[in-house]
Amino acid sequence: MNDLNNLNKKQQRAAKLGAFGERALDWKVNRDHAPILVGEPEKEIWYNVPIEEGKCGDGSAYHIYMRKGNSNKLCLFLSGGGVALNAYMAARPLTGPRMLAGLPNYHINNLRPATELMNIRAGLADTNYEQNPFREWNFLLVTYATGDFHIGDSELEYEDEETGSSCIHHFHGAANLRAAMERAKHWFPDPEQLLIAGDSAGGFAVPAVTPMILEQYYPDCRNVTVFSDSAQLLYRKWKHTVRDIWNADEPYWQGLDSYNITVDWYKALYEKYGSRLRYLYAASPRDFLLSSYMNNVVTHHYVTDAAVQEKYNMQVQRMITNLKRIIPEFGIFMYEFPNLRMGLGGTVHTCVRHEWFWLKNPMGITMAEWLLDAVNGNVYDSMNDVFYELLSENGLAYNEKKVDKK
Repeated sequence: MNDLNNLNKKQQRAAKLGAFGERALDWKVNRDHAPILVGEPEKEIWYNVPIEEGKCGDGSAYHIYMRKGNSNKLCLFLSGGGVALNAYMAARPLTGPRMLAGLPNYHINNLRPATELMNIRAGLADTNYEQNPFREWNFLLVTYATGDFHIGDSELEYEDEETGSSCIHHFHGAANLRAAMERAKHWFPDPEQLLIAGDSAGGFAVPAVTPMILEQYYPDCRNVTVFSDSAQLLYRKWKHTVRDIWNADEPYWQGLDSYNITVDWYKALYEKYGSRLRYLYAASPRDFLLSSYMNNVVTHHYVTDAAVQEKYNMQVQRMITNLKRIIPEFGIFMYEFPNLRMGLGGTVHTCVRHEWFWLKNPMGITMAEWLLDAVNGNVYDSMNDVFYELLSENGLAYNEKKVDKK
């Protein structure tokens, strides 16, 4: 069924507003955008770096962002932007009209100008903010528009819902990431400290691609922190999707034995590296967006409400327990900022590249403070009482913040 041809009047008005908003954002970014890198980069400037061999999901041009700071510390950030598990989801990418009309919009499939706002303008990546403790770091930001957690290597045919014509979705994430890492190695050959972080789809990718990054590009770096923000989606066909739909390399799918791909990937990562790495995870307990995905997987309805969000919250509790059982030294950060978008309720989706990065969670800690402490060796949990009690009931310890007594 063509979703866009079956809108009621309210949805039609919302879709038109979404299209207008998208054009306005594109105009704003085009006026004040990151310059395209020509030659070698200067310090303290965000650059748009075209990747000639790269490709977005719709086959359009691909680029990444980079910024040279004033240190030898490097943040490799893997962007999020949804997921395409099958042809149905591939045919329904995120657009302004689809989003405001309340239609399924599962993934970003191109890097139109407005996507720059979600990549380098806020939170951890807001290097114009003088209080940002990471503003002196170097950044290599791997953008995402392939729907495959940065690991895919295939093409999928689907039917365009508007025209009925046959289209191809390009799962090109693995090649995009490799090309980005080649640039990272050129600009930042030997960092003394490495933060591999990601949000949403990028957060899923972090534990999966870290071995490749360390083995092929930074084998000598011993000060490494890995961090996933909002990476939970239970699905019984993960191995099928990763192996057969995305055609990812065998290490990405061989250990997928549960419904929780993130837990499986972190388990494999810990088995390989143990305490050599610092492990961090952040979650929003009633995430309005991931609860919509969860509901879509279970009921085939891409909607959320209080009941759906509570089911998602119970899954978050189980996931935190499982992560702690596998990796006791895991540092967990919970944030509960209310979602104010489109009257959907719940809590926000991701924090690390939003203004909430600077706001205190219910425990009085900002993500910025927690993350800075962690990369400096002070890994601890910042969770509400429900999660502390949950760990206690399961015989699991929580990590307390080390306080300097000087």
